[in-house]
Amino acid sequence: MEDQLIQPDGIPCLPITPSTTPLAWDVGTGNGQAALSVAEHYEQVIGTDVSEAQLKRSLTHPRVRYFHTPLSMSDDEIISLIGGENSVDLVTVAQAVHWFDLPKFYSLVARLLRKPGGVLAVWCYNDAVVSPAFDSAFKRFHDSTLPFWHPNAQLIFEGYKRLPFPFESVGLGSEGKPLELDIPKELSFDGFLKMISSWSAVVTAKDQGVDLLSQSVVKELETVWGGSKLVRSVIYKAFMLAGKVKL
Repeated sequence: MEDQLIQPDGIPCLPITPSTTPLAWDVGTGNGQAALSVAEHYEQVIGTDVSEAQLKRSLTHPRVRYFHTPLSMSDDEIISLIGGENSVDLVTVAQAVHWFDLPKFYSLVARLLRKPGGVLAVWCYNDAVVSPAFDSAFKRFHDSTLPFWHPNAQLIFEGYKRLPFPFESVGLGSEGKPLELDIPKELSFDGFLKMISSWSAVVTAKDQGVDLLSQSVVKELETVWGGSKLVRSVIYKAFMLAGKVKL
C-alpha cells in the first residue's frame, strides 16, 4: 500500500502513506489550496505559515486546521504543535521550499515523519503553456519580471535541480533529478491574471514604482488569450522531489 499515488486537483501526484489515522502537514500553506486537496485523502491536515496575513485568507475544510508559526517559534514548539515526533505521514510544500532555512526545515521533517513510511514531497512550477500566441506574449512579460525576483528564485528557474534534498527517493524525483510534471488547470484570463499578479517579483516591482502589469501589458495578454472570461486549458510545467528519511 505504501507509495501509491494520488493526484489532488491542481497539485502533482503524491504518495499515500499507510497509517491508522493519517496526518499530513502542509508547510508554507498560504491560503491552503494544497492543504485542501491533500485533505481529500488524509484524515487530518495541518497547514502552517509564517504569514498571518496569508492565513487570514485560508480556505476552510473540516479536516484542515491552520496555525501561525512565526520564525520565533522553536523547533520543539513546532513539533509539539504538529503532533510530536514520528507523528506525520506526509509533509508537503508547494511553491515555497526555496524560501526555507533548509537545514532547519529538514531537521524538523526528520523528527516529525513516521519511520519508515513517512514522506516529504516538495514541488513547484516555473512556466505555463496555453497556446503559441499567448506563450510568446507571456514570455515577454515573464522576462520583464526577472530583475525583481529574490535570488532564491533561481532554484525555481532551474527546476529545483540544485535544491539540496537529503532524503531516500520513493520514485518521484531525487536530489539533482526532479520529476518533471505537467499539471493541467482550467482557468479564465481573470483567474490567470490574479495568479501572476500575486508573484513576489510583481509585488516587489510595484513597491519600487514599476508596474509590470500595466494596462497595455494586460490588454495584450488578454487579447491573445481570447477575452477576460474565456476559460482555457493551462499546463503548468512543474517538478517534484519526494523522499523518506534515510535510516
